[in-house]
Amino acid sequence: MNNSVSVTKNQAMQMLAKVPEITFFFWITKLLTTGMGEVASDYLFEKLNPFISAPLSLLIFIFAMVLQFKVRRYIPSVYWLVVIMVSIFGTMAADVVRVGLGIPYIVSTIVFIVGLAAVLITWYAKEKTLSVHSIFTRRREIFYWLTVLVTFALGTAAGDMTASSMHLGYLTSGLLFTVLLVIPALGYRFFGFNEIFAFWFAYIMTRPVGASFSDWLAAAHIHGGLGIDKGLVSLVLLIFIILLVAFRGGSPAKGVEFVGVEERAS
Repeated sequence: MNNSVSVTKNQAMQMLAKVPEITFFFWITKLLTTGMGEVASDYLFEKLNPFISAPLSLLIFIFAMVLQFKVRRYIPSVYWLVVIMVSIFGTMAADVVRVGLGIPYIVSTIVFIVGLAAVLITWYAKEKTLSVHSIFTRRREIFYWLTVLVTFALGTAAGDMTASSMHLGYLTSGLLFTVLLVIPALGYRFFGFNEIFAFWFAYIMTRPVGASFSDWLAAAHIHGGLGIDKGLVSLVLLIFIILLVAFRGGSPAKGVEFVGVEERAS
């Protein structure tokens, strides 16, 4: 059994962490991708026929995801390409639920909350951890990206719900979710919040923060925005993302955990 455990651990260690180290620059890049994905999705729907833009985005999303699963280590350009496409695709998914199916934002928000809870519960039941520091098996990687995808859809629906259904407007929504985003950071730093809980809480909140502020920049004056061209906002955000990834792409996540390895080995 000891030899089996040793081999399993060695195999796990050979598969380097495929997610980035969680740093200040990680959160800044994440916020930019959420804003870029929100506005880029709206821009594509306006400039291209939805029957063209949606399948095209889906194909690029699938290509990026396949590429991410094929690489054997964390590659910043590949990882953040997937995040961008998840942002765009997640926005489109939430918009299809609202516009295409006519489902109110409050309902879709609840549905996505239930969906996220189901993914996280299943992930924990199978792996006994939700830590991003333990993404070293294929199954955990699948759970990780499925969680990311649902958080983007949830954040989009929640942001649109507060801005539109609750009539708070994009700027007020952005400020509201910024306050909520600060809670897990302060809770982890000063009040002993669980690290994993704090991370996923903050991760979910980055979506409506980035999306609300980008919508505020690009929305027409009549809708409470600044009326900046959506294409220009998307391009500027993309440039900042590329610069951050190029110069601050970061290292793979440290502190790989072997929770559950012994059980599988035995």
